[in-house]
Amino acid sequence: MVNEARLQATEHGLVPDGAGWWVMNARDARWIKRESRGYTVPFTGWTAEEAEGFYHMLGVNLAVLQPGEPLAAYHQETDVEGFLLISGEALILVEGEERPFRQWDYFHCPVGCEHTIIGAGDGPCVMLAMSSRVNMGTDNWGSYTVNEVAQRHNVGVEEETPDAEIAYARWGPSRPTKYAGFLPGDGA
Repeated sequence: MVNEARLQATEHGLVPDGAGWWVMNARDARWIKRESRGYTVPFTGWTAEEAEGFYHMLGVNLAVLQPGEPLAAYHQETDVEGFLLISGEALILVEGEERPFRQWDYFHCPVGCEHTIIGAGDGPCVMLAMSSRVNMGTDNWGSYTVNEVAQRHNVGVEEETPDAEIAYARWGPSRPTKYAGFLPGDGA
């Protein structure tokens, strides 16, 4: 029998405290403000201790991006990822091409596929992002890759690197925050 994990109240919202099953509403969760990259709810861990300790197989995040805000720097991974656009519009940069990403579109991103997603349209988009975590935190996780289209959108690197600090140096640090109406149609 699998036990229920306790949900711990923090000043920024609820976080699962330990392994086990749980149910939590996104509005009650700890959100992460990612400077110039929107807001996320890292349901399966924000810190390495959370992600690797309790959720080492599957990563699940809810992201809210304003137009022009990227989900990530342009990269490729050695784990499979998937993205479902729940509301709004976005732009997928994939293998050097731009593709529209609209409500209820699903983007399957296989191992080695270079990509990122940027908010688009007239308002926020909400996306569910999922990934395998087999190689997370290892030297074999993937890399931030050089791409002209990504550089044009200011989400690319000048030189390929596996180092997140280098790839994200242009953006400020991420920090936990309490939910404040980030979801469209849900005022603070």
